[in-house]
Amino acid sequence: MSRGRAAGYEEQREQILLHAARLFAQHGYPGTSMNEVAQACGLSKPSLYHYFRDKYDLLVHIAESHIVRLRTLVDEVMHEQLAPEARLRELIHRFVREYAQARYAHRVLTEDVKFLRPEDAERILGTERAVVAAFAGTIAEQWPHVGKAQLAKPTTMLLFGMINWMFTWFRPEGELDYEAMAPVVADLFCGGAPALKAPARKTPRRRAAKAQGSG
Repeated sequence: MSRGRAAGYEEQREQILLHAARLFAQHGYPGTSMNEVAQACGLSKPSLYHYFRDKYDLLVHIAESHIVRLRTLVDEVMHEQLAPEARLRELIHRFVREYAQARYAHRVLTEDVKFLRPEDAERILGTERAVVAAFAGTIAEQWPHVGKAQLAKPTTMLLFGMINWMFTWFRPEGELDYEAMAPVVADLFCGGAPALKAPARKTPRRRAAKAQGSG
């Protein structure tokens, strides 16, 4: 009869993932060793392998657990059946709050996904595409002209860029915290999106010139 896992096993796994995500975000996946992860966790290297097979196993768990959490947040908001703008504002609020707690994991997802094996990358990026599609669908529903101009996905990515960039400069120990900044992000985005106009599309000549220049 096999032995059950010791009490606190899952909690220790979560702590390892938090430390590994921080190290990967600060030094890059290739620049971080299992020895460094073990030291950050206060564990021996053999003990670390009791929880994760190798460094790649850590990478997959960090990226996948983070994107699954974001997908769960999206599903929860969609289930509330809010009007489009209220839904978008709630999505922004929850994502800002989540990124504040998981900014290292999010950086791993955006920076180190290139190190994933094809089967893992497809699964994780597939979940990420579903998250993007939910935002883009809400934006197109709120502002149909944005959807008709095929700008729903580009504006979604600009919104994510706004949120991501905030974590490189914002210091929540000041007068404002992330809860206060979330509606600022929503106001900026929702105030600017109605002014969007369809950009000039590439003419056949411009497309041909670009193709020749890259040849």
